[in-house]
Amino acid sequence: MSTFQTTGARAIGLATIAADGTRSAQAITATAISTNVIDLRAPNGTPAVVDDGLNAVSGPYLVVQVSQVFNNLTSLAISLESSAAAGLTSATVHYSKTILLAGLTAGATVVRIPLPPDDYLRYLGVRYTVSGTAPTTGSVYAFLTMDLNRNIAYPGAFTVDV
Repeated sequence: MSTFQTTGARAIGLATIAADGTRSAQAITATAISTNVIDLRAPNGTPAVVDDGLNAVSGPYLVVQVSQVFNNLTSLAISLESSAAAGLTSATVHYSKTILLAGLTAGATVVRIPLPPDDYLRYLGVRYTVSGTAPTTGSVYAFLTMDLNRNIAYPGAFTVDV
């Protein structure tokens, strides 16, 4: 379990951030919850952000990016959920989006949203629901961040007059 932090990016999905800052995505081959689930309570068990609401300050944002192209499946549903249990059982769904196979290409950012204002339970995580044939390739990074990176790639071969 991880404690929610309000600065920088924090792994919440199938991404794991190593001590050296590198991250690795977990392959999605079946319906599963995120490997990393955030405990919204302070280490001593007292309320942290859960009782004040996650949106008391600007952000955070949920970002989900495809690391490796998917195959076989028809679509992948991604939902942000909270629960009183670390395994996200009997979870409350705060956001959900379904992406068709054609949209699950390497490098694609498939979710980039501010966390919806809601009453979040103690544990926060992401659930990935596979529709169709189970994929043999495909992985994602999912994380919360206070600083939304909006790098926009523009076509080349143009000039700007000043």
